[in-house]
Amino acid sequence: MKLKREIWEHLEAWKGRKRRKPLILRGARQVGKTTVVKDFAQRYQHNIILNLEKPDDLRYFKDYTNTSKLIDALFYEHGIPIREKEQTLLFIDEIQESPEAIALLRYFYEDEPALSIIAAGSLLEHAMAKVKSFPVGRVEFLYMSPLNFSEYLSAKGQGREALETIPIPGYATHFLKEAFHEYAMIGGMPEVVSEYIESGSIASLPIIYEGIWAAYRNDVEKYAPNKQEGRVIAHIMNTAATHLDERVKFARFGNSAYASREVGEAFRNLQAARIIQLIYPTTDKEPPLSPDLKKRPRLQFLDTGLINHDLGIHPNFLTIDDLSKAYKGRLIPHLITQELISLQQITSKLPHFWVREKAQSSAEVDLVIQHQQKIIPIEIKSGATGSLKSLHQFIDACDHPYAVRIYGGEFRIEEHLTPGNKKPYYLMNLPYYLGTQLSAYLDFFIAEIAAEL
Repeated sequence: MKLKREIWEHLEAWKGRKRRKPLILRGARQVGKTTVVKDFAQRYQHNIILNLEKPDDLRYFKDYTNTSKLIDALFYEHGIPIREKEQTLLFIDEIQESPEAIALLRYFYEDEPALSIIAAGSLLEHAMAKVKSFPVGRVEFLYMSPLNFSEYLSAKGQGREALETIPIPGYATHFLKEAFHEYAMIGGMPEVVSEYIESGSIASLPIIYEGIWAAYRNDVEKYAPNKQEGRVIAHIMNTAATHLDERVKFARFGNSAYASREVGEAFRNLQAARIIQLIYPTTDKEPPLSPDLKKRPRLQFLDTGLINHDLGIHPNFLTIDDLSKAYKGRLIPHLITQELISLQQITSKLPHFWVREKAQSSAEVDLVIQHQQKIIPIEIKSGATGSLKSLHQFIDACDHPYAVRIYGGEFRIEEHLTPGNKKPYYLMNLPYYLGTQLSAYLDFFIAEIAAEL
């Protein structure tokens, strides 16, 4: 499987800047960081690729604390003329293994501006905490996630052009619906996607999922500062999938006896590793959106395919025709959130859901996003528009008439009145498979309504 990930455009922009900083590519293990950088390295005449899990590569950062001497040694041992720095990419993989290498990045920026440097690693937050003088302001970050649906279509070699056509052409809807069903089943881990596209079967996937999940579990001792916290993290990893799309309490999580403080710290460690993240609610209806950290969060897992494997529900996808029924309706909201996170490649900000919690009346909207200085409410569900009670409450209270429903039907725009205040509003109905195209469709949606008014 050969494809250009969407992050490639950011890499090209970085390469083209005259005064570029060393770039750190962040993301969980096995989401494709190494592969994408090795592919990108072909854009250079020369490349030096180091893996700091290998002692022979790690030794450079043990032996040299001066960047000039380090570069001289690297270029000499790789047979590259020192005068050709501008045509060379230095890739430092698994940089979390060397706090010394992380610290040196600040001097690369100052002393070696002609050299392109990309570093990648997992567990970077833990490694950076060990660096006495982290190069703040002297490095750039990009973030990688598992493949989203657009990238999945690229891997299949079919459908992406239609997906990016607005509005969606009718001839493509059946194919895209079927392809998204596949994607919802297997997820976006590159090794899984490659195997599934090659074999066309889910029979060989469990051993891959187990290998990935086992690697994460084996890292528990790296996340945990002590054995007790290691046990808490292990418990969370063993039980968290059953809380998919629920708001959770830390105290006694997963029927344990662990205190809120212990569970909260364990979740923060898993969040730093980007395996399980905490999606907090907001009460805002106007920009900027800010999370309410005092309210209970939802859990967001790295990859829906891994969750399907952990829950043992992969075979169910072979018999259902409506994804809104998958795992009691909990799977699709999680997957759409995963899709939106995958589009955030220059920031680590997470989306929010909206809540209004009052003694006599509460409301919860699946997601809210900021777009064109508006906070847009998004419900993720099939069914009649009259069932969108929380969305209607949001629309009644906000200062614009735009709302989105992501569901199992066809694309269309409708005009409605809220049941309470009889406020006119416009609802854009998007098929599940258009989640990665949400921003472009919002531009189209708002422009279409403006043209009518």
